Amino acid sequence: MRNAEVGDDVYAEDPTVNRLEELAARKIGKESALFVASGTMGNLIAVLTHCQRGEEAILEEECHMYYYEVGGISALAGVIPKLVKSHHGVPNPEEIKKKFREENIHYPKTRLICLENTHNRAGGTIIPPKVMEEICRLGHQRGLYVHLDGARIFNAAIALKVNPTLLTKDVDTVMFCLSKGLSAPVGSILAGDKKFIQRALKYRKMLGGGMRQAGILAAAGIIALEKMIDRLEEDHQNARILGEGLAKIPGITVDLSTVQTNMVNLEIKKEDIDTYKFLNELFKYNILGSPRPPSKVRLVTHYGISKEDILTTIKAIKEIMERN
Repeated sequence: MRNAEVGDDVYAEDPTVNRLEELAARKIGKESALFVASGTMGNLIAVLTHCQRGEEAILEEECHMYYYEVGGISALAGVIPKLVKSHHGVPNPEEIKKKFREENIHYPKTRLICLENTHNRAGGTIIPPKVMEEICRLGHQRGLYVHLDGARIFNAAIALKVNPTLLTKDVDTVMFCLSKGLSAPVGSILAGDKKFIQRALKYRKMLGGGMRQAGILAAAGIIALEKMIDRLEEDHQNARILGEGLAKIPGITVDLSTVQTNMVNLEIKKEDIDTYKFLNELFKYNILGSPRPPSKVRLVTHYGISKEDILTTIKAIKEIMERN
C-alpha cells in the first residue's frame, strides 16, 4: 500500500485501481468492474443503475440489502422492495415467480431480482448453483435484471469447491467485498458488462465515491484477490469446530445445517440471559460477537483467528453458561 503507484481514479488514471478492477473482473467472470468504498455502496449503485424511481425489486425478506443498508434502495434510489420468504436464506424459485407482477396501470414495474450468496442473517448459508441458475432463468424470461450481493461469494465458492464464476455466470451484476474474509482494510467491487459499469461510474461519483488516489487502498485489494481466497477454507474449518463445540454446551443451541462457511449463529436457551447480557459476559474474555436479539448471537471466523482461539471461545462460553 505504501509503495502503490497512484493517479486520479476519477479520471481512470490510477494504475493500481485499474489493475485491481481488471483482476476482479477476471476472477468473477464479468466483462468489467468498479472499485467502490463499501458493499452497501456497491449494492446501491447497482440498484440505481438497473432501475428507475418507482420501480420494484424482489428481495429475500432478511437479506442484507433490505435489513442492513438503511433503506437506501428506497430513500435514495426510489425503488420499492417486494419481499420473498426463504429457507435458510435460499429462496424457492417458484416463490420468486409468484412475485412477478402483470402489467397494470396500478402496479409498479418489477425491474430487478436481488440475491445474497452467502446469506448473512441465515448464518453464511450458500445458494446452490442450480437454484441461482433457475432464478436467473425465470427473471430473464420476464425481462428482469438479476443482481447478486456476493459480499462473501468466494466463501461460497471455496465451500462448494467450484470456480466462483459458476455462481456468477447467470447474474447480470455482482458485488463482492474485498474486506471481510478476504481481509483487505476497505473496499468492494461491483462487476458487470462494460455498458453497465460505464453507467455505474456516474452513480459512484454522485454518491461521493470518487476517491482520487485510491491505489493506496486498491493495492490491498489486489493482495486480497491474489493471496487470500484459498485460505478461506481455514475459516470454514474453524467455524465448524466452533459450531460443533457450542452445540454440546447446555443452554446453547446451534443449527449445524447452517454452519456452511465462516459463521456460527447460536441461540441462548436460558430465561435469565439474553443476547446483550451474553455479549457483555463474552467481552470479559476479550471475545466479540454480533447481536441477534433477543436471544441469538453471531460469531464469525476470519484471518488471524486460530484453532486455539476457537477452543478458547468454546471454553469461555461454557463457563458463561455454567455461571448463569
